Amino acid sequence: MLPVATLPVAALFMGIGYAIDPSGWGGGNVFAAFLIKAGGTILDNLGILFAVGLAYGMSKDKDGAAALTGLVSFLVPMTLLNSAAVAMFQGIEVEKVATAFGAINNKNVFIGILAGLIGAAMYNKFSGVKLPMAFSFFSGRRLVPIVTSFVMLAVSAILLFVWPAVYGGLVTFGEFISKMGPLGAGLYGFFNRLLIPTGMHHALNNVFWFNIAGIDDIAKFWSGDGVKGVTGMYQAGFFPVMMFGLPAGALAIYQNARPEKKKATASLMLAAAVAAFTTGVTEPLEFSFMFVAWPLYVVHAILTGISMFIAATFHWTAGFNFSAGLIDYILSFNLPLANKPFMLLVLGLVMAVVYYVVFTFMIRTFNLMTPGREEGDGEEMPDIDNNTTADNKFQVLASRIYKGLGGIENVESIDNCTTRLRLIVKDSKNVNETAIKSTGVPGMRVLDDKNVQVIVGTEVQFVADEMKKIQQSGGAGLESVQTSTPVVEQKASETKGGKDDFFAVADGEVISISDVEDDVFSEKMMGDGYAVRPTSNAVYTPVAGKITSIFPTKHAMGIQTESGAEVLLHMGIDTVQLQGEPFTLAVEEGQVVKKGDKVAEMDLSKVKEAGKKTDIIIAFTNMDAISNVELSKANQTAKANDVVGKVIVK
Repeated sequence: MLPVATLPVAALFMGIGYAIDPSGWGGGNVFAAFLIKAGGTILDNLGILFAVGLAYGMSKDKDGAAALTGLVSFLVPMTLLNSAAVAMFQGIEVEKVATAFGAINNKNVFIGILAGLIGAAMYNKFSGVKLPMAFSFFSGRRLVPIVTSFVMLAVSAILLFVWPAVYGGLVTFGEFISKMGPLGAGLYGFFNRLLIPTGMHHALNNVFWFNIAGIDDIAKFWSGDGVKGVTGMYQAGFFPVMMFGLPAGALAIYQNARPEKKKATASLMLAAAVAAFTTGVTEPLEFSFMFVAWPLYVVHAILTGISMFIAATFHWTAGFNFSAGLIDYILSFNLPLANKPFMLLVLGLVMAVVYYVVFTFMIRTFNLMTPGREEGDGEEMPDIDNNTTADNKFQVLASRIYKGLGGIENVESIDNCTTRLRLIVKDSKNVNETAIKSTGVPGMRVLDDKNVQVIVGTEVQFVADEMKKIQQSGGAGLESVQTSTPVVEQKASETKGGKDDFFAVADGEVISISDVEDDVFSEKMMGDGYAVRPTSNAVYTPVAGKITSIFPTKHAMGIQTESGAEVLLHMGIDTVQLQGEPFTLAVEEGQVVKKGDKVAEMDLSKVKEAGKKTDIIIAFTNMDAISNVELSKANQTAKANDVVGKVIVK
């Protein structure tokens, strides 16, 4: 998603530029030309962006050296496989070099993805290598670009022979389907979209749009040198998709985003939809879901083919110089070979309904992770304390979870956020969910065949550390840990029991925890409680007790009352990503607080600017020790420190 995030602004720059000066495409207006060229700096270098972004994103520790490696990995084939270089290697004139090598440029996403993945793999493998003392300067991260250069040298040598065949195969395929009339137009539309992720759709476009195979659809349509209702058939069907279908799909993606991520999703989808409608620049939209929800992209390709087939069958034609957006549609509307172009608008409205219905159905039915639906690192869970009578409770818990994951034979990577283990396994089918849940952890999620998450709580770091020790020892620590003692066991004898009042943590509206826009909190997976939607920055203690823990990112803390209630105070939703920026703490771990004590300041404006919810959630995390939680002021405005309910501890 890192490269994709740069696309909407590029598309908007170009769209505004073309709107200002559509006839000259920027040539007749300096400001328009400036905007168009600015947008082109991104769209004309997608290959570089994917090489750098993928190398960084796929690296094990997200280090800048990985991004540099991705860039080096991309530049090697760009230098060795361009037309001029190939002409020198083959001892021929540039004009005689295979056309395929003209497609080796900064726009080539296929080479960018290949280079990024190779760069990341090299970084992960060699970034920790130590060379002999004489060469120690080149050890570790400095070694990676050097090794990658040699690898890409070999890859480029292979591509020197393979690439023309791949490119030529696409051209031959294009010439074949061009003879099939409307059906061929539909197939062209389908494969045109399927090839977008690789950047090789240009091979097909060259066959149909230009004079490689004698079709020359664009030039003939705009010059009037063709057959009305036929010339333009490889352009017309794109208008209903780009102007109506994809924007409707963007609406479906937005409406199915998680509540706390809708604002961020809206900004991406709106910019991308406007770009698609006005200019026909669809990469911002398509790249936003083509990898994270590929079945949806296949359906998009099918719908594009259907639109192309329908337009060609009924001989509805319009054309474009740039792409199938509103600007080109208006410019081509009155051309001699335009045939019933207004029917493309009717078809567009139909396609909008189809896209919206199909996208909504697929996203919900198959739980596709379109933008805004993914479980990002910032999704936080309430705390839980895994009490045990054993002194080594974290070691015991780590051992049992590790065994449940399939042990040393199945566990590949161990990581964690502030409340959950994020694990990569060889095969999630080998994970014993029952065994893991029997440890008393609040829950777990098997995301796919490789990724598993185990929700532990605020002490997850200690469990992760113990699991990493087991991993590093090759599993030797498993046998030394006695795991017969139940890990979760409420120490009721160590609590006093009784009733605690709980207070409004800020000025604002007190709501039930069920109304919090986060399914883990609202479904009380980790405990009952309440929340406040604050109107001021000051945050006060929700109960009288002792501060037992404070998150490094300052957005949450744990408090224990004298009667034994354990409380998580969580400021904002998904705010761990803000790395403590909006929060100023007024307390420290171990401090005793009473009613009226201020514990923090939360800058509401910064939280909102970051697209996060400001709800302050209070969750009682040891519910097996609590007999009742009563909220007396649900959906009411309260002042900070007003009594809003009580909790009764056994």
